[in-house]
Amino acid sequence: MQLPHVEWSLPYLISEWTVRIAMLVYVPQKRSPSAARAWLLLIFFLPLPGVLLYALVGRIYIPKRRIALQRQASRLIRSVQTRLPPLLVSNAVTLPASVQAAVQLAAGLGDFVATRGNAIEILPGYERPIECLIDDLQAARESIHLLYYIFENDATGQRVADVLIGAAGRGVRCRVLMDAVGSRSALREIAPRLRAAGIEVHALLPVGLFRRNVARFDLRNHRKIVVIDANIAYTGSQNIVDAEFIPGLPNEELVVRIEGPVVTQLQYVFLADWYFETNQIPATDEILHEHTSQGDTIAQVLPSGPGYGRENTKELMISLIYAARSEVIIATPYFVPDEPFLEAVIAAARRGIRMRLILPLRSNQRVTHWAQQSYYAQLLAAGVEIHLFEKGFLHAKHMTMDGEVALIGSTNMDIRSFALNAEVSLLAYGPEFAARLNKVSQGYIEGGRTLDAATWSRRPLVRRLLQNVARLADSLL
Repeated sequence: MQLPHVEWSLPYLISEWTVRIAMLVYVPQKRSPSAARAWLLLIFFLPLPGVLLYALVGRIYIPKRRIALQRQASRLIRSVQTRLPPLLVSNAVTLPASVQAAVQLAAGLGDFVATRGNAIEILPGYERPIECLIDDLQAARESIHLLYYIFENDATGQRVADVLIGAAGRGVRCRVLMDAVGSRSALREIAPRLRAAGIEVHALLPVGLFRRNVARFDLRNHRKIVVIDANIAYTGSQNIVDAEFIPGLPNEELVVRIEGPVVTQLQYVFLADWYFETNQIPATDEILHEHTSQGDTIAQVLPSGPGYGRENTKELMISLIYAARSEVIIATPYFVPDEPFLEAVIAAARRGIRMRLILPLRSNQRVTHWAQQSYYAQLLAAGVEIHLFEKGFLHAKHMTMDGEVALIGSTNMDIRSFALNAEVSLLAYGPEFAARLNKVSQGYIEGGRTLDAATWSRRPLVRRLLQNVARLADSLL
């Protein structure tokens, strides 16, 4: 018996155009024009795969439970700070008005007030931050809190794991948080060893069909935080992974080692993430830990993430760029800005601010790097200086404004870090600290080359095409 012939081409064509037209109406809602453009281009060329991908990762949807937990944590942070010793910077009249505005904005965005009395050591490079961290871990007496996006099952990861196991063996309480995607190998291979030694280990934002804490698999916790004995903290760009985990492209990092009242703020960020994943309420002494003055630096912590309902770090950085009077220096591995950030950078350069971008010559993410390069001609034409770091892969993420404000943290200058990832930054105020950080930036500049507009304009046509096509997907990278 012969089955009747069915013509599927017309129904398929109708379904594709139905998807295109429907998404043309739906996608631009509550979305920037650039993000809508990227998704609509994908859906126009690949309607059915495009709409499936959009259903998975197209909307930054956060479950109500996660938002409620973030609000609860924010209320607790604001309440606890009123019960700590008066180390606020509200009477620091020596700060310029633009810096005072940054202090107030950061507190409004991320809940933490600025504190005096901090000692902050800048640790550039790669091996030095790891060695300093291991020395402090080996000296820990009471507690170790460690949170990383990437904790790799390699020589560096095994070395840190051994130190943690040794600390647990002498009675130190160790808590470890690893991102479920970035640290999947360590969660599989190292975490069982740590748990067997009595160390508490949890995956951040575990991936699965029925997850409680997040609705999209690409919403990641990208933070890097260590707090030791509630008195010493580390944060910055470096993960627990070998320098050359990408062969032939060693990472250049920047980490800060902190003592003083601002350590408590990093402790709060860690404990909030711990609570989100475990429902374990921190002990009172962990929340109300008091610090004495350890140095002269005024500092505060700025966490960010989709749970806040706003892009904390981006808002602060744009404000600093518009407030700048003389110079802004930004070092970042990925520069794929949205329109407001790009406009702020270009406007600053055009009004005479010395805008300096320090970027890697080579990258570990090819398509993202092409998208980044697509902005170079526009930036150079506006007067922005672009310095390309050649000695490996520049993974450090920091910024200074007018030699008065410094920002160091885990945040890349791209749409993913600003909108999707949980990040953390340290803000430090005053010319002494900014001068130290600018010295590191100058070392990056001397270790590379400055991009020339005339030379860049002569790049091959094929490269221009790849860069411009990659730029169309900026919201998907």
